[in-house]
Amino acid sequence: MDCRLGCGACCIAPSISSPIPGMPGGKAAGERCVQLDEHNLCLLFGDPRRPAVCGDFKADEEVCGNDNQTALDNLTLLEDSTAIIVRSH
Repeated sequence: MDCRLGCGACCIAPSISSPIPGMPGGKAAGERCVQLDEHNLCLLFGDPRRPAVCGDFKADEEVCGNDNQTALDNLTLLEDSTAIIVRSH
């Protein structure tokens, strides 16, 4: 699956611990990345400063669904589930 242009769910839902230009401490889950423009496009796409975790994310129909809201909901659920597992250990 190719990413849907203008979705941005992967730039909002997950926490990112890697430094991001403009966000040296990374970003919290649910926080909009400062590199996401008003059209929900990554300003660092193709830029070597883009965090590896962002470049490694691959859109998947099971996760991203058929629309942007489903992608955001599913990625938020996955992030929340991961946070619960990490806190319990």
